[in-house]
Amino acid sequence: MPSSEPSSVGSVASAGGRRAQASYHSSATASASHRTLDSIRDEVAHSVAVRAITKATTIEGAKISVYFTFSKKDDDVFLRRVAEILRARIPSRHLFAIGTTGAPSPTSPTNTNTLVITGAEDDDVQRAVLLFSSKFLGRVASVTNHGTFLVAAVHEIGISSYDSAALWDVLSKSVRAPLDPLSPPPGSRSIDQLVSASRTRLQRVTPHQAWEVLHDPTYPIPAFLVDIRPASQRARSGGIHGSLIIERNDLEWRFDPRSEARLAIADRYDLRIIVYCEDGHASSLAAAALHDVGLLNATDMIGGFEAWKAEGLSGQIKPPSTLSETGTWEALSQPSPSFRLTVACITYLTFIRLFWLRFLSDSDGPNLLVLDLNGYPRVLQSAEL
Repeated sequence: MPSSEPSSVGSVASAGGRRAQASYHSSATASASHRTLDSIRDEVAHSVAVRAITKATTIEGAKISVYFTFSKKDDDVFLRRVAEILRARIPSRHLFAIGTTGAPSPTSPTNTNTLVITGAEDDDVQRAVLLFSSKFLGRVASVTNHGTFLVAAVHEIGISSYDSAALWDVLSKSVRAPLDPLSPPPGSRSIDQLVSASRTRLQRVTPHQAWEVLHDPTYPIPAFLVDIRPASQRARSGGIHGSLIIERNDLEWRFDPRSEARLAIADRYDLRIIVYCEDGHASSLAAAALHDVGLLNATDMIGGFEAWKAEGLSGQIKPPSTLSETGTWEALSQPSPSFRLTVACITYLTFIRLFWLRFLSDSDGPNLLVLDLNGYPRVLQSAEL
Protein backbone atom coordinates (compact mmCIF):
# COMPACT_ATOMS: atom_id res chain seq x y z
CA MET A 1 0.00 0.00 0.00
CA PRO A 2 1.54 3.30 -1.08
CA SER A 3 0.62 5.16 2.05
CA SER A 4 2.63 2.70 4.15
CA GLU A 5 5.94 3.40 2.42
CA PRO A 6 6.55 6.82 3.90
CA SER A 7 5.76 5.40 7.34
CA SER A 8 8.28 2.61 6.86
CA VAL A 9 10.92 4.99 5.61
CA GLY A 10 10.22 7.34 8.51
CA SER A 11 10.61 4.52 10.98
CA VAL A 12 13.92 3.53 9.47
CA ALA A 13 15.15 7.15 9.53
CA SER A 14 14.01 7.54 13.12
CA ALA A 15 15.79 4.37 14.16
CA GLY A 16 18.93 5.50 12.34
CA GLY A 17 18.82 8.83 14.10
CA ARG A 18 18.52 7.16 17.49
CA ARG A 19 21.43 4.89 16.68
CA ALA A 20 23.54 7.88 15.55
CA GLN A 21 22.63 9.81 18.69
CA ALA A 22 23.40 6.84 20.89
CA SER A 23 26.70 6.39 19.05
CA TYR A 24 27.56 10.10 19.63
CA HIS A 25 26.78 9.91 23.33
CA SER A 26 28.71 6.69 23.58
CA SER A 27 31.67 8.30 21.83
CA ALA A 28 31.49 11.42 24.01
CA THR A 29 31.24 9.28 27.14
CA ALA A 30 34.22 7.24 26.04
CA SER A 31 36.15 10.42 25.28
CA ALA A 32 35.31 11.89 28.69
CA SER A 33 36.25 8.66 30.40
CA HIS A 34 39.68 8.81 28.75
CA ARG A 35 40.49 12.33 30.12
CA THR A 36 43.36 12.28 32.56
CA LEU A 37 44.64 14.64 35.20
CA ASP A 38 47.54 15.53 32.92
CA SER A 39 45.19 16.47 30.08
CA ILE A 40 43.16 18.66 32.44
CA ARG A 41 46.30 20.38 33.69
CA ASP A 42 47.34 20.93 30.09
CA GLU A 43 44.00 22.60 29.37
CA VAL A 44 44.50 24.87 32.39
CA ALA A 45 48.03 25.71 31.19
CA HIS A 46 46.62 26.67 27.77
CA SER A 47 44.01 28.84 29.50
CA VAL A 48 46.66 30.63 31.58
CA ALA A 49 48.78 31.23 28.48
CA VAL A 50 45.83 32.70 26.59
CA ARG A 51 44.99 35.04 29.47
CA ALA A 52 48.60 36.21 29.66
CA ILE A 53 48.63 36.88 25.92
CA THR A 54 45.37 38.83 26.24
CA LYS A 55 46.97 41.11 28.87
CA ALA A 56 50.11 41.68 26.79
CA THR A 57 51.27 45.08 25.64
CA THR A 58 53.86 45.92 22.99
CA ILE A 59 57.04 47.88 23.71
CA GLU A 60 59.49 48.52 20.89
CA GLY A 61 58.11 45.60 18.90
CA ALA A 62 58.17 43.07 21.75
CA LYS A 63 55.10 41.71 23.53
CA ILE A 64 55.37 41.74 27.32
CA SER A 65 52.95 40.55 29.96
CA VAL A 66 52.74 39.71 33.66
CA TYR A 67 50.20 37.19 34.91
CA PHE A 68 49.61 35.50 38.27
CA THR A 69 47.63 32.31 38.87
CA PHE A 70 46.90 30.46 42.09
CA SER A 71 49.47 28.03 43.35
CA LYS A 72 49.03 24.45 42.19
CA LYS A 73 50.63 21.12 42.88
CA ASP A 74 54.05 20.98 41.26
CA ASP A 75 54.14 24.65 40.20
CA ASP A 76 57.52 24.26 38.51
CA VAL A 77 56.30 21.70 35.95
CA PHE A 78 53.02 23.54 35.40
CA LEU A 79 54.65 26.91 34.67
CA ARG A 80 57.24 25.31 32.41
CA ARG A 81 54.34 23.95 30.37
CA VAL A 82 52.79 27.44 30.23
CA ALA A 83 56.12 28.80 28.97
CA GLU A 84 56.25 26.15 26.23
CA ILE A 85 52.74 27.08 25.09
CA LEU A 86 53.65 30.78 25.02
CA ARG A 87 56.75 30.19 22.90
CA ALA A 88 54.70 28.04 20.50
CA ARG A 89 51.89 30.59 20.20
CA ILE A 90 54.12 33.70 19.90
CA PRO A 91 56.96 33.08 17.46
CA SER A 92 57.84 36.79 17.42
CA ARG A 93 59.84 38.64 20.09
CA HIS A 94 58.20 38.48 23.51
CA LEU A 95 58.99 38.44 27.22
CA PHE A 96 56.45 37.11 29.73
CA ALA A 97 56.47 36.67 33.52
CA ILE A 98 54.09 34.03 34.86
CA GLY A 99 53.91 33.34 38.58
CA THR A 100 51.90 31.48 41.18
CA THR A 101 50.54 33.29 44.21
CA GLY A 102 48.70 32.37 47.38
CA ALA A 103 49.65 29.57 49.73
CA PRO A 104 52.78 27.81 48.39
CA SER A 105 52.44 24.35 46.92
CA PRO A 106 52.78 21.57 49.52
CA THR A 107 55.51 20.05 47.34
CA SER A 108 57.68 23.20 47.52
CA PRO A 109 60.81 22.35 49.55
CA THR A 110 61.49 26.04 50.26
CA ASN A 111 57.86 27.00 51.04
CA THR A 112 57.92 29.52 48.18
CA ASN A 113 55.94 30.43 45.11
CA THR A 114 57.28 29.95 41.59
CA LEU A 115 57.95 32.54 38.90
CA VAL A 116 58.87 31.82 35.28
CA ILE A 117 60.23 34.48 32.95
CA THR A 118 60.24 33.30 29.35
CA GLY A 119 61.11 35.02 26.10
CA ALA A 120 62.13 34.57 22.51
CA GLU A 121 65.62 36.04 22.90
CA ASP A 122 68.32 35.13 25.39
CA ASP A 123 69.47 38.73 25.88
CA ASP A 124 66.01 39.86 26.95
CA VAL A 125 65.72 37.07 29.51
CA GLN A 126 69.23 37.64 30.89
CA ARG A 127 68.57 41.36 31.39
CA ALA A 128 65.31 40.46 33.10
CA VAL A 129 67.18 38.07 35.44
CA LEU A 130 69.47 40.86 36.66
CA LEU A 131 66.69 43.43 37.08
CA PHE A 132 64.38 40.92 38.75
CA SER A 133 67.04 39.93 41.28
CA SER A 134 67.66 43.56 42.26
CA LYS A 135 63.96 44.35 42.73
CA PHE A 136 63.22 41.31 44.91
CA LEU A 137 66.22 41.39 47.22
CA GLY A 138 65.92 38.99 50.13
CA ARG A 139 62.90 37.21 48.68
CA VAL A 140 64.47 35.03 45.99
CA ALA A 141 65.28 31.58 47.36
CA SER A 142 66.70 30.14 44.12
CA VAL A 143 67.00 30.87 40.40
CA THR A 144 67.48 28.32 37.62
CA ASN A 145 68.54 29.93 34.36
CA HIS A 146 67.78 28.02 31.16
CA GLY A 147 68.69 30.70 28.63
CA THR A 148 65.34 31.58 27.09
CA PHE A 149 63.51 31.10 30.36
CA LEU A 150 64.26 31.13 34.07
CA VAL A 151 62.52 29.49 36.98
CA ALA A 152 62.71 31.28 40.34
CA ALA A 153 61.48 30.36 43.80
CA VAL A 154 60.24 33.57 45.44
CA HIS A 155 58.77 34.19 48.88
CA GLU A 156 55.19 35.57 48.88
CA ILE A 157 55.19 36.88 45.33
CA GLY A 158 52.04 38.45 43.97
CA ILE A 159 50.62 39.34 47.39
CA SER A 160 51.22 43.08 47.14
CA SER A 161 50.64 45.46 44.22
CA TYR A 162 54.39 46.21 44.25
CA ASP A 163 55.20 42.78 42.82
CA SER A 164 53.11 43.18 39.68
CA ALA A 165 54.30 46.76 39.07
CA ALA A 166 57.92 45.75 39.63
CA LEU A 167 57.69 42.87 37.14
CA TRP A 168 56.09 45.09 34.49
CA ASP A 169 58.97 47.51 34.99
CA VAL A 170 61.52 44.67 34.71
CA LEU A 171 60.05 43.42 31.43
CA SER A 172 59.65 46.85 29.85
CA LYS A 173 63.26 47.81 30.63
CA SER A 174 64.57 44.44 29.46
CA VAL A 175 63.15 44.71 25.94
CA ARG A 176 64.18 48.28 25.28
CA ALA A 177 66.87 48.72 22.68
CA PRO A 178 70.32 49.77 23.98
CA LEU A 179 70.66 53.53 24.10
CA ASP A 180 73.49 55.84 23.26
CA PRO A 181 74.94 56.65 26.69
CA LEU A 182 75.46 60.26 25.60
CA SER A 183 71.86 60.74 24.41
CA PRO A 184 69.08 61.40 26.95
CA PRO A 185 66.52 58.58 27.08
CA PRO A 186 63.05 59.28 25.69
CA GLY A 187 60.79 60.89 28.27
CA SER A 188 63.63 62.12 30.47
CA ARG A 189 63.94 65.78 31.45
CA SER A 190 66.92 67.92 32.33
CA ILE A 191 67.28 69.35 35.81
CA ASP A 192 66.45 72.81 34.43
CA GLN A 193 63.22 71.42 32.99
CA LEU A 194 62.38 69.77 36.30
CA VAL A 195 62.94 73.01 38.20
CA SER A 196 60.84 74.97 35.68
CA ALA A 197 58.03 72.42 35.88
CA SER A 198 58.11 72.59 39.67
CA ARG A 199 57.87 76.37 39.67
CA THR A 200 54.74 76.34 37.52
CA ARG A 201 52.99 74.73 40.50
CA LEU A 202 54.14 77.30 43.06
CA GLN A 203 53.28 80.87 44.04
CA ARG A 204 56.87 81.80 44.83
CA VAL A 205 57.63 84.69 47.20
CA THR A 206 60.49 87.15 47.47
CA PRO A 207 62.46 87.39 50.75
CA HIS A 208 60.60 90.60 51.63
CA GLN A 209 57.23 88.96 51.01
CA ALA A 210 58.28 86.01 53.15
CA TRP A 211 59.26 88.43 55.95
CA GLU A 212 55.84 90.10 55.80
CA VAL A 213 53.98 86.78 55.92
CA LEU A 214 55.99 85.59 58.91
CA HIS A 215 55.44 88.83 60.88
CA ASP A 216 51.80 89.47 59.97
CA PRO A 217 49.72 88.75 63.12
CA THR A 218 46.53 88.67 61.04
CA TYR A 219 47.78 86.00 58.60
CA PRO A 220 44.96 83.42 58.60
CA ILE A 221 46.99 80.18 58.61
CA PRO A 222 50.19 78.99 60.35
CA ALA A 223 53.30 80.01 58.39
CA PHE A 224 56.81 78.62 58.73
CA LEU A 225 60.17 79.44 57.18
CA VAL A 226 62.04 76.16 56.59
CA ASP A 227 65.78 75.89 55.96
CA ILE A 228 66.52 72.70 53.96
CA ARG A 229 70.26 73.30 53.53
CA PRO A 230 72.78 70.76 54.80
CA ALA A 231 74.73 71.50 57.96
CA SER A 232 77.90 72.32 56.00
CA GLN A 233 76.17 75.15 54.12
CA ARG A 234 74.59 76.53 57.28
CA ALA A 235 77.97 76.51 59.02
CA ARG A 236 79.65 78.26 56.10
CA SER A 237 76.97 80.83 55.18
CA GLY A 238 74.99 81.32 58.38
CA GLY A 239 71.24 81.23 58.61
CA ILE A 240 68.04 82.96 59.64
CA HIS A 241 67.44 82.66 63.36
CA GLY A 242 63.91 81.48 64.05
CA SER A 243 63.60 79.35 60.92
CA LEU A 244 62.90 75.66 61.21
CA ILE A 245 65.81 73.47 60.14
CA ILE A 246 64.69 70.35 58.29
CA GLU A 247 67.21 69.02 55.81
CA ARG A 248 65.98 68.03 52.38
CA ASN A 249 66.07 64.27 52.92
CA ASP A 250 63.63 64.57 55.87
CA LEU A 251 61.25 67.19 54.50
CA GLU A 252 58.28 65.13 53.25
CA TRP A 253 58.30 62.81 56.29
CA ARG A 254 58.28 65.76 58.70
CA PHE A 255 55.36 67.62 57.09
CA ASP A 256 53.10 64.89 55.71
CA PRO A 257 50.17 64.70 58.18
CA ARG A 258 49.88 60.98 57.39
CA SER A 259 53.51 60.24 58.29
CA GLU A 260 54.40 58.66 61.61
CA ALA A 261 57.56 60.81 61.63
CA ARG A 262 55.70 64.09 61.18
CA LEU A 263 56.29 67.16 63.32
CA ALA A 264 53.74 68.04 65.98
CA ILE A 265 52.83 71.14 63.97
CA ALA A 266 52.18 69.14 60.78
CA ASP A 267 48.61 68.23 61.66
CA ARG A 268 46.85 70.05 58.82
CA TYR A 269 47.17 70.46 55.05
CA ASP A 270 46.77 74.23 54.76
CA LEU A 271 50.12 75.17 56.36
CA ARG A 272 51.99 78.00 54.65
CA ILE A 273 55.46 76.46 54.40
CA ILE A 274 58.11 78.70 52.82
CA VAL A 275 61.15 76.63 51.92
CA TYR A 276 64.54 78.15 51.27
CA CYS A 277 67.95 76.84 50.23
CA GLU A 278 71.17 78.66 49.41
CA ASP A 279 70.22 80.05 45.99
CA GLY A 280 66.56 79.16 45.35
CA HIS A 281 66.91 76.13 43.06
CA ALA A 282 66.70 73.04 45.27
CA SER A 283 63.94 74.73 47.25
CA SER A 284 61.64 74.74 44.20
CA LEU A 285 61.93 70.97 43.85
CA ALA A 286 61.37 70.56 47.59
CA ALA A 287 58.25 72.73 47.63
CA ALA A 288 56.81 70.81 44.67
CA ALA A 289 57.40 67.58 46.61
CA LEU A 290 55.31 69.00 49.46
CA HIS A 291 52.54 69.66 46.94
CA ASP A 292 52.69 65.98 46.02
CA VAL A 293 51.81 64.99 49.60
CA GLY A 294 48.91 67.45 49.69
CA LEU A 295 50.44 70.64 51.15
CA LEU A 296 49.22 72.92 48.38
CA ASN A 297 50.11 76.17 50.19
CA ALA A 298 53.80 75.28 50.27
CA THR A 299 56.17 77.44 48.24
CA ASP A 300 59.79 78.57 48.16
CA MET A 301 61.72 81.80 48.46
CA ILE A 302 63.12 83.32 45.28
CA GLY A 303 66.90 83.53 45.40
CA GLY A 304 67.18 81.63 48.67
CA PHE A 305 69.35 82.75 51.57
CA GLU A 306 71.64 84.71 49.26
CA ALA A 307 68.70 86.92 48.20
CA TRP A 308 67.65 87.34 51.84
CA LYS A 309 71.10 88.71 52.70
CA ALA A 310 71.19 90.85 49.54
CA GLU A 311 67.94 92.58 50.53
CA GLY A 312 69.48 93.43 53.91
CA LEU A 313 66.82 91.69 55.94
CA SER A 314 67.50 90.86 59.56
CA GLY A 315 69.10 87.55 60.44
CA GLN A 316 66.43 87.08 63.09
CA ILE A 317 62.72 86.38 62.56
CA LYS A 318 59.96 85.78 65.02
CA PRO A 319 60.19 82.03 65.68
CA PRO A 320 57.12 79.82 65.36
CA SER A 321 55.17 79.50 68.59
CA THR A 322 55.02 75.69 68.60
CA LEU A 323 58.15 73.68 69.24
CA SER A 324 58.53 70.08 68.13
CA GLU A 325 60.50 67.19 69.55
CA THR A 326 61.81 66.25 66.12
CA GLY A 327 62.34 69.73 64.70
CA THR A 328 65.23 72.05 65.52
CA TRP A 329 64.68 75.78 65.68
CA GLU A 330 67.55 77.88 64.37
CA ALA A 331 67.37 80.11 67.43
CA LEU A 332 68.02 77.13 69.68
CA SER A 333 70.46 75.25 67.48
CA GLN A 334 72.71 78.29 67.05
CA PRO A 335 72.68 80.16 70.42
CA SER A 336 74.72 83.31 70.89
CA PRO A 337 78.17 83.13 72.57
CA SER A 338 76.92 85.08 75.63
CA PHE A 339 74.11 82.58 76.06
CA ARG A 340 76.58 79.69 75.93
CA LEU A 341 78.82 81.40 78.56
CA THR A 342 75.89 82.03 80.91
CA VAL A 343 74.73 78.41 80.73
CA ALA A 344 78.29 77.16 81.32
CA CYS A 345 78.74 79.37 84.41
CA ILE A 346 75.44 78.36 85.96
CA THR A 347 76.18 74.69 85.37
CA TYR A 348 79.66 74.98 86.87
CA LEU A 349 78.57 76.81 90.03
CA THR A 350 75.68 74.45 90.63
CA PHE A 351 77.93 71.44 90.33
CA ILE A 352 80.59 72.91 92.66
CA ARG A 353 78.07 73.78 95.37
CA LEU A 354 76.70 70.25 95.43
CA PHE A 355 79.93 68.23 95.40
CA TRP A 356 83.29 68.60 97.08
CA LEU A 357 86.40 69.43 95.11
CA ARG A 358 89.29 67.68 96.81
CA PHE A 359 90.89 66.96 100.13
CA LEU A 360 93.97 68.85 101.28
CA SER A 361 96.52 67.32 103.62
CA ASP A 362 98.57 69.28 106.22
CA SER A 363 100.10 68.80 109.65
CA ASP A 364 96.80 69.40 111.44
CA GLY A 365 94.95 66.73 109.47
CA PRO A 366 92.69 66.76 106.44
CA ASN A 367 91.10 70.00 105.33
CA LEU A 368 88.25 70.38 102.86
CA LEU A 369 88.05 73.09 100.21
CA VAL A 370 84.42 74.06 99.52
CA LEU A 371 82.38 77.00 98.25
CA ASP A 372 80.04 78.82 100.57
CA LEU A 373 76.48 79.79 99.59
CA ASN A 374 77.75 83.03 98.02
CA GLY A 375 80.10 81.14 95.74
CA TYR A 376 83.34 82.06 97.60
CA PRO A 377 85.98 79.41 98.41
CA ARG A 378 86.43 78.45 102.04
CA VAL A 379 88.71 75.92 103.75
CA LEU A 380 87.10 73.88 106.48
CA GLN A 381 89.55 72.89 109.22
CA SER A 382 89.55 69.36 110.50
CA ALA A 383 87.96 70.56 113.73
CA GLU A 384 84.96 71.83 111.79
CA LEU A 385 84.41 68.55 109.98
